Amino acid sequence: MFVCSMATPIIRISVLRSLYGPLWKKSINKNHSYVWSKCLSQQFNICVLCRFLHFSSKWCKKRKSPEEKKSPTAIHFSSKTKRKHTVIDIWKYMTVANLANAMGKSVDHVFEVMMYVDNTVDYDKSTSVIDSLQVIQEIVKKSGMRARTVSPPDLSDPERINKDATKWPPPDPSVLVKRPPVVTVMGHVDHGKTTLLDSLRNTSVVKSEFGGITQHIGAFSVKLQSGETVTFLDTPGHAAFTAMRARGAKVTDLVVLVVAADDGVMEQTVESIRMAKAEAVPIIIAINKIDKQEADIEHTKDMLLPHGIQVEDRGGDVQAIPISALNGTNLDTLTEAIVLQAELMNLKGDPRGRVEGVVVESRTDLHRGKLSTAIVQRGMLQKGTVLVAGLAWAKVRAMFNDRGQPIQQAPPSTPVEVLGWRELPSAGDEIIEVESEKRAHEVMKWRQSVKLTEKQEAEREAVECKIEEHLKVYKTQLETRRRLGRYKLRPTGPREKEIKDDIGPRVSVIVKGDVDGSVEAILDVLETYDGDSVCKLDVVHYGVGNVSETDVELATAFKAIIYCFNVNTPDKITELAKSNKISIRSHNIIYKMVDDLKKEINSQLPLMDVEEELGEANVLQDFEVTEGKRKVHVAGCRCTKGILKKTGRYRLQRGQETVYDGLLASMRHLKNEVDSIKKDVECGLRLADGTINFRAGDTLVCYEIRKEQQETKWDPGF
Repeated sequence: MFVCSMATPIIRISVLRSLYGPLWKKSINKNHSYVWSKCLSQQFNICVLCRFLHFSSKWCKKRKSPEEKKSPTAIHFSSKTKRKHTVIDIWKYMTVANLANAMGKSVDHVFEVMMYVDNTVDYDKSTSVIDSLQVIQEIVKKSGMRARTVSPPDLSDPERINKDATKWPPPDPSVLVKRPPVVTVMGHVDHGKTTLLDSLRNTSVVKSEFGGITQHIGAFSVKLQSGETVTFLDTPGHAAFTAMRARGAKVTDLVVLVVAADDGVMEQTVESIRMAKAEAVPIIIAINKIDKQEADIEHTKDMLLPHGIQVEDRGGDVQAIPISALNGTNLDTLTEAIVLQAELMNLKGDPRGRVEGVVVESRTDLHRGKLSTAIVQRGMLQKGTVLVAGLAWAKVRAMFNDRGQPIQQAPPSTPVEVLGWRELPSAGDEIIEVESEKRAHEVMKWRQSVKLTEKQEAEREAVECKIEEHLKVYKTQLETRRRLGRYKLRPTGPREKEIKDDIGPRVSVIVKGDVDGSVEAILDVLETYDGDSVCKLDVVHYGVGNVSETDVELATAFKAIIYCFNVNTPDKITELAKSNKISIRSHNIIYKMVDDLKKEINSQLPLMDVEEELGEANVLQDFEVTEGKRKVHVAGCRCTKGILKKTGRYRLQRGQETVYDGLLASMRHLKNEVDSIKKDVECGLRLADGTINFRAGDTLVCYEIRKEQQETKWDPGF
């Protein structure tokens, strides 16, 4: 007995069947071991591995009897109990804690599974929001469960309880006390707003401003000579800082509109008037630069009339004070007007209620961390107070006044710098005091869920619009197919791609600024870019603070340029950027940053062909000459302008029609072949296409095509 090769078993089994046919049939019908024992007793070589396998051809197959054919063969499978997987309801934007609760597991279990799932590095907290549905499904799958996608519980629950922090009801008038006015200084760029405030507080802020332009809101208190305290907000006048001026108008009690007597009413002057009127804020006009020879005070007052500002000597109720901020002329009169207006408004505040305020600007300090400049509007802000503002919250660790000195408390109308924010609030966010850190977490969770709901709703609307567009295209194609019939319409080429290849020029940028308001202003300027069809402009990332290693890594991945505004770059980061061939460009003036970005966009644009005209010739006569065995036309011309070059291109114009546009074959003066013809010299010109005939009076224009760098047509508005 041996193990045969696969080439011989058919022969050996066939021999056995021919010798032991009856025994073979008996073994098939009754007992296989019977024929096996007989074969062994006769000492036949039987393969151990294929002793019961049928290797014979189909002609040797046993045929079923009629009775066997009538009875169907029943095949019985062993019953195995299927393992039931637990079905888990999941939805997009689940937090890690939500997913753990849904699976009935601990948060640590979810973190452990994440180690084996891609793209989960950012989800390192129990409150981290998992924005990828695929990641959630993979975590559930690796946990031995099945996922079922459902709508978020907050969306399906119309009766959910609002857990947001809201302002308290108005206080009892009996507890109100007098508070200083909050005055916002507004006006056009370079009209003297910061110089005015320098004169009022006896400082020199304007010298520290790059280019003499205020780059963000400055909030500070000034004690006037009369003893009154006034809180001033110095807003930027540059066109890029519209959002900052709007915030300044919202948090203020009074607007001092600075108008230069030599320039008069300008674009941002009109915008400031509109913002103040929208917030119903009283206006005092400060006509500045009256010491200049070009100053025209009366004309400036007349220019204000079309915009709804009627000063007192024109029959209105708006105070207009001519001043010179540089020389200090009439500043006492201006401060008296501010105090008088504040007394008429009877400004009062509640120092005993819960703290309310507004974020003026926020920034990241290299040594102190996240800071925000705020104006207290209600209550007494103290150390240890828990605040919420937008999607950020803080437990106040320290407070500083506008001079950087630590303070213990801040009453209403006080500008204060708050230290202790977990995340940076956005400029313009309302500040509300809450009872505890637990309550702050509850408010943050609620606001994040509301934001996610709004985001999902926006995404749903975008998807519905896309589906509607595809449906319109499909219906159009369907109608076309029905109209042409079944065999009339054939594909005319490759199927159109659903996603277009994005291979055009692109400029990717990362924006880093000193304060939130400056970054916001830069992003607003970038939003005005309208040249995506020529060169795309992508903002990969933006943030407040110095350039970090993460910024350099992002710039490397997206081949982006890092633009810094009023922030420093550590030497370590500079070296890292150089090694990765990343450009970090620092600017202190916003319009210079925009000019730099324009140059970068221009460098990415393809070169364009520019036609440069060299000269003209007037056709005097058409000559037909024989060259070889064919006749060609030659134009007898006189150069009437510029110079004619043999290597140039020529356009033959006959009236308004262009007959030919191409190269020359020959240029001759008398009988000599020449390379150029000067003005008032006659010549013979033969075109590369010799079949074109000429007429007296035709014009031949000689020109060259040169490559020139394109320039973007982006107009940021300043």
